[in-house]
Amino acid sequence: MKAVFVCLVLCAVAAATIIEHKVDTEENLRGLSVVSSTVAWASGTHGTFLRTVDSGSNWGIGHVSGAESLDFRDVEAFSSDEAILLAAGPGDQSRIYKTTDGGKNWTLLFTNKDPKGFFDCMAFWDENHGIAVGDPVDGKFQLIKTENGGKDWKAIPPASLPPAIEGEGAFAASGTCIATQGKKNVWFVTGGSAARVFRSKDAGESWEAVDTPIVHGPASTGIFSVTFRDAKHGVIAGGDYKEPTKEAPSLAFSNDGGKSWKLSPLPSQHYFSAAAFDPSHRERIFAVGTAQYAAASSIRSKGWEVFVRPNRNPPGTPAELNSIAVSRENSNRWVVGAKGAIFVIDDICESCSKK
Repeated sequence: MKAVFVCLVLCAVAAATIIEHKVDTEENLRGLSVVSSTVAWASGTHGTFLRTVDSGSNWGIGHVSGAESLDFRDVEAFSSDEAILLAAGPGDQSRIYKTTDGGKNWTLLFTNKDPKGFFDCMAFWDENHGIAVGDPVDGKFQLIKTENGGKDWKAIPPASLPPAIEGEGAFAASGTCIATQGKKNVWFVTGGSAARVFRSKDAGESWEAVDTPIVHGPASTGIFSVTFRDAKHGVIAGGDYKEPTKEAPSLAFSNDGGKSWKLSPLPSQHYFSAAAFDPSHRERIFAVGTAQYAAASSIRSKGWEVFVRPNRNPPGTPAELNSIAVSRENSNRWVVGAKGAIFVIDDICESCSKK
């Protein structure tokens, strides 16, 4: 499907080139993986996946056979041919599929057999080594790990993890509730009765959990996204998805590998479903959500450079953006959301990188 290009000047400091990719789907997209400046994958409801190999000019849209009722909340891609999908849902609705031929065929790699289980998201250190996290069962978060590209998954012993707090869980809002870095670092985040970061330095063999200042309590609140620029510098984002316009502590930073978290001084902390670092600007972050839509900021600044606002959207833009990822080749920001929303944003907010 040919993309329709919509270019707008929205940033208060610099021109923002916003390319809206109009694709032939109304599905809610939450999974997003950017392989290069030309290759990206997305995933969503009703067993849907999308792939582009030409920077979004054309998108292939497909449905995994036998998975039409599943909600693919996460996708991890390694090339134009190879990608892994995670379906989030109760019991056996939590599944993992893989393709090695660009989505022509999919192999079912994992099915959750515990009726009380619910997997949320996954992350990979490389194309062979990955990890997925699910909500607590009998007081412990479920974690599975692969060392052969998803062909086999083994459960991480529950004894390796601190116990979950009653009412604590993870969010499958954007496929970013778990993050990997380097060869063995991994973090996952929680919400509900607690807003904690679980961290491991040995690829998930042992864990510790730390409290954060992010809003929590009701089941709709907590941390929705975690990302690390390197082994020390991380950001967590969240809020309350049922009250997305409500101001609340929803963004925090760490400079010690996740041992401690400091609330961001940035204003307008509404609900954020995902956050990402900009690899071309060490100090810059991006965040997306229902109320804020999409914004960028320097870690040290006291304001946002908003490039998509609710009252300044292109006509027909849906009122929800779910996930963001950044190309390491050219730093384009890719964003997906409800009703098949896909945007690529370039040339924005050069002042955000100033220290």
